[in-house]
Amino acid sequence: MRKQVHLIISGVVQGVLFRSSASNIACSLKLNGFVRNLSNGSVELVAVGEEEFLGRMIDWCRKGPPGARVEDIEIEWNQPIQEFNYFQIR
Repeated sequence: MRKQVHLIISGVVQGVLFRSSASNIACSLKLNGFVRNLSNGSVELVAVGEEEFLGRMIDWCRKGPPGARVEDIEIEWNQPIQEFNYFQIR
């Protein structure tokens, strides 16, 4: 079943290749959506795909790439409200 997850990841998550790494993981899991830096130092990630693969994405986001220090993740599950054709870095 396709779902959408909206994540706000906070901690040391900018300047550590978080967006690039998240994009690579999302593409390998066949997820669509986007990842972007927020002005408060957090990273926002929206992904659409199969629930199992979204769960794997969340698990990865709890650690992030080497150099990241994830302190918190806000997770919001939804039915897909927007269709994305691919995963992009914004």
